[in-house]
Amino acid sequence: MADYEVVAADALEGPRAWCHVMYGLHALSAIGGILTSATIVGAFVTGWPSLLAVVINYLTRSRVAGSWLESHWHWQLRTFWFAVLWAVVAMMLFVTLIGIPFAWALIVGTGLWVLYRVVRGWLVLLDRKAIA
Repeated sequence: MADYEVVAADALEGPRAWCHVMYGLHALSAIGGILTSATIVGAFVTGWPSLLAVVINYLTRSRVAGSWLESHWHWQLRTFWFAVLWAVVAMMLFVTLIGIPFAWALIVGTGLWVLYRVVRGWLVLLDRKAIA
């Protein structure tokens, strides 16, 4: 686990609120994938709430550098970019007839993984802890 600088709790309240907003935006995209004809991964990667969360993440991450919140910023970005990677791999598998079942399995697995990462990250944030 990384060592983090001790920062006064009041100094992190604003960034912690932004972290809640980002988790909420990612969750909104994922729920959109569940409730609509889109897949969870498709909605998560291309939905405006997740894209907005990624922009907020990149714009505000310097404010949490060295604090326990930095792990949440990193967690969210890794979740998004790995979901993009697996979505691209799934699209390439769709090109071949043989790869279509594997692509669907990859999309479903990645969707469940995205849900897990959003829920777990948000629950750890509620406990005011860094995420491993």
